[in-house]
Amino acid sequence: MKNAVAIYHVAFEDAGTFGPVLDERGVELTYWQAGRDDLSPALDADLVLILGGPIGVYEYDRYPFLKDELVLIEAVVKKNIPVVGICLGAQALAAVLDAKVYPGKQKELGWDQLILTDEGKASPLGVLEGLHILNWHGDTFDLPSGAKRLASTTITPNQAFSYGNNVLALQFHVELPELDMERWLIGHTLELATSNVDLAEMRATTARYAPPTSKASHTLFSAWLDDLST
Repeated sequence: MKNAVAIYHVAFEDAGTFGPVLDERGVELTYWQAGRDDLSPALDADLVLILGGPIGVYEYDRYPFLKDELVLIEAVVKKNIPVVGICLGAQALAAVLDAKVYPGKQKELGWDQLILTDEGKASPLGVLEGLHILNWHGDTFDLPSGAKRLASTTITPNQAFSYGNNVLALQFHVELPELDMERWLIGHTLELATSNVDLAEMRATTARYAPPTSKASHTLFSAWLDDLST
């Protein structure tokens, strides 16, 4: 593996803790912005990351670029290029695998205990057992046909899935290091205010839960990359 492409939607939602894992392996990571850049380099990458953002994959009328982005992501999947989708990226993967994406019963904004399925415990996600993960979403998705459900929360049944060996979808965020939380609190200020999120509590729970989860995310991503070559 020589090069990776990250498709991002807002600058402060980047690859986070996944970036150093690629650095350690000598994999060059290049960022391309959805809605602005030509995303076709993803079709020649050894790995694609599809990152989060505060929009819905079904909002074609508001964000027409999403149609082209989903076509590109579908082509990546069909070429069997390894791909990880996080939050909006996970929803995009569900959509191109013909699953419905729609607003959830309620938003999940904060740190939650993750419930792993048996398949999840046996997967690289097993390192997250007993840990809290960060959710930051209002949308959810149905499980694509042929996919394996890996994790849930009490609110959201489909928190992670795999599809074959090369597709991993994570609705939650394990990639956010504690240091970067303030970027999110600034960038998502309107959503946080309208959702009545206590910022002091968010900072406190991040200080408590982010360090062990960030460490686990390094192990998770490393293990998933190792599995690609087996």
